[in-house]
Amino acid sequence: MEKKAFQAESQRLLDLMINSIYTHKEIFLRELISNASDATDKLAYLALTDDQIAVDRDELKITITPDQIARTLTISDRGVGMTKAEMEDNLGTIAKSGSLQFKQDMAAKDAGDAAAKSDVDIIGQFGVGFYSAFMVSDHVTVISRAYGSGEAWKWESDGVEGYTMEPCEKDTVGTDIILHIKPDGEEEKYGEYLEQYRISELVQKYSDYIHYPIVMLMHKSRQKPRPEDAGDDYKPEWEDYDQWETLNSMVPLWQRPKSEVTDEEYNQFYKEKYADWEDPLSTVHVSAEGTVEYKAMLYIPSHAPYNFYTRDYEKGLQLYSAGVLIMDKCADLLPDHFRFVKGVVDSQDLSLNISREMLQHTRQLKVIANNLEKKIKNELLRLQKDQRDKYEQFWKAFGLQIKYGLLGDYGAHKDMLKDLLLFWSSKEGKYTTLAEYRGRMPEDQPYIYFAAGESVDKIAHLPQTERILDKGYEILYLTEDPDEFVMSTLGAWDEKPFKSVNDADALPETEEEKSAAEQKATENKDVLDFVKETLGDQIKEARISRILKSGAVCMTSDGPVTLEMEKYFRRMDPDHADGMKAQRVLELNPDSDAFAALKRAMEEDKDKAARYAKLLYSQALLIAGLPLEDPTAYTDLVCSLMQ
Repeated sequence: MEKKAFQAESQRLLDLMINSIYTHKEIFLRELISNASDATDKLAYLALTDDQIAVDRDELKITITPDQIARTLTISDRGVGMTKAEMEDNLGTIAKSGSLQFKQDMAAKDAGDAAAKSDVDIIGQFGVGFYSAFMVSDHVTVISRAYGSGEAWKWESDGVEGYTMEPCEKDTVGTDIILHIKPDGEEEKYGEYLEQYRISELVQKYSDYIHYPIVMLMHKSRQKPRPEDAGDDYKPEWEDYDQWETLNSMVPLWQRPKSEVTDEEYNQFYKEKYADWEDPLSTVHVSAEGTVEYKAMLYIPSHAPYNFYTRDYEKGLQLYSAGVLIMDKCADLLPDHFRFVKGVVDSQDLSLNISREMLQHTRQLKVIANNLEKKIKNELLRLQKDQRDKYEQFWKAFGLQIKYGLLGDYGAHKDMLKDLLLFWSSKEGKYTTLAEYRGRMPEDQPYIYFAAGESVDKIAHLPQTERILDKGYEILYLTEDPDEFVMSTLGAWDEKPFKSVNDADALPETEEEKSAAEQKATENKDVLDFVKETLGDQIKEARISRILKSGAVCMTSDGPVTLEMEKYFRRMDPDHADGMKAQRVLELNPDSDAFAALKRAMEEDKDKAARYAKLLYSQALLIAGLPLEDPTAYTDLVCSLMQ
């Protein structure tokens, strides 16, 4: 029998196809099953368009047969099959796609028929998937009989050396692909592709939603029925048996109409697919038509994975094309701020690369990603409005991610995310949105006020909040690292600027109030100079406070770096945080008893006055949640003043 060389290829090209195009060897099974599905689709389509073609749809299945003794794996279909010429054309020419040619022929045929359906559901496009078989096998045999033909042909090849063809016998229409699996090596255990449970695993991973049954004869064990006359000493006996099983589920949940899927089905799919023990907070089911057609099923989890805020976490949605898994985590379908979303997208409109393992970066992909981003935001807003308890659960799990997303790319996504923000309200005693805060503001309130600290309880006791609260104004309590950066990035909400309670101009002053404050600063200049001289570089300046009411002292800052920002930088990079220190300002209340004691001590005992200044500085640090530089020195200082 004459061996023929492959057409339009070189040994180097086939070697590239076998060893370089695909990332994982296990992909070969996906490719061969996809080819079998295509062949079955072609026959089913021809039966729809030709009354002379009779097809028993119960026979349209794909059969997998492993033989560990012969070391062969056979993938069989009852599809359209191939003639001799088609086998030479499709298998003898690398990168010649019979599926693509069929689709083009049908499109041309339907061009004159407006009612004809030309969008044939065909998976294959590139004609190289078949050659992935050589990644795991050293010899491939293809036996095929075309529909309507009485003869069958056998195609055989060891790979790069070429192929042979000869007539053969085949009782049924369709194609058998027989792989002789390579021997195991030190690094590769090719024998795993003959194990029934490994095959079942790969089918469920990559081809679960092929819409024809993928069947395999499974070898199992079971307990024999207990004989009726068995006595008390009866011991159970076991027997082996074989049973045909369908390995794939065939109909994806996302392909069904939303009205036909129950919440229990959505939740069960999520928990099984993503190994979560809790139901998701919400499910978004999308069926989009238009310039880009796709279906998607998205889940918002109820809690963050243990590694969500680490570098190990990988975002992305599972991407399918015609029911075949293309990518397990397609990161391009999700923006970083919604990286917590899980789910699947299924589309035939995407441009895939030659191995179908990766996407080309096309307009269609961007369109889908943009649409999904809007769908996710709308669902979160719906939860926020209609199921506030669920939304607050989401916020506790992923609110930090929303804030980081708002800050990312220099605030490019702030308009997308600002409606989703929640902050703790001093007035409501619970979370509030910025829109809700704005709706409650009195007409005379000039700003949206905020105060930052380690916890709601600690912020509520800050002395600098007293004046704002006494005016009846609401304060947003910021307790997370990015919060002040978020306020700075947003700048304002509905034309109302954000304002820290630490700012000297937090409350507008009349000319009379400004004059009185300036007079107090002038009258006490000697006290302020003394405090600054005593504390030296520990503070930028000592100041007569305009923000304190009954409290004696507090710490604020000048410049763009606040005290909370300093704490954040210190936590993130303790070794290099000195360059991001706030310029500390010690604010003193001239109407307090402590200030009066400081003034008296300056006249009577300068050493005691210096200790008072250091004490007030340490108290301001404690109130601000900043560390004492020397706790032992502080306790000694307090004890010395008690004598």
